[in-house]
Amino acid sequence: MKSMAPLVVSLAVCALTGTAGGHAMLQRTEPRVESGVKRSPDEVKLYFTEPLEPAYSSVRVVNDRGGQVDRGDGRVDRSNPLLLRVTLPALPPGTYRVRWRVLSIDADVTEGGFAFRVE
Repeated sequence: MKSMAPLVVSLAVCALTGTAGGHAMLQRTEPRVESGVKRSPDEVKLYFTEPLEPAYSSVRVVNDRGGQVDRGDGRVDRSNPLLLRVTLPALPPGTYRVRWRVLSIDADVTEGGFAFRVE
């Protein structure tokens, strides 16, 4: 029975590591986090490390007063389940905050935000 203990411990560690690694983490964005852009982007794109559940994933872009400025069409891309996107009208110069909340297909919720500037 003692020879089984290391195997059981190893399997438990592997199982816990797999669970912890299952969150959809933000990998990159367009525009980049905390960047300045010369012209208003047509859309914001957020790329994640895990496939997203479209029905429970959302993104918004707000101005410095907290007012929503995106077109309200935030969605997971049909051809790429790692991509969350939202379109924008022409934005005047200023600072904008992107707020997102996603559910990965393994049922883990993550959320966050970042800013970018239109110069």
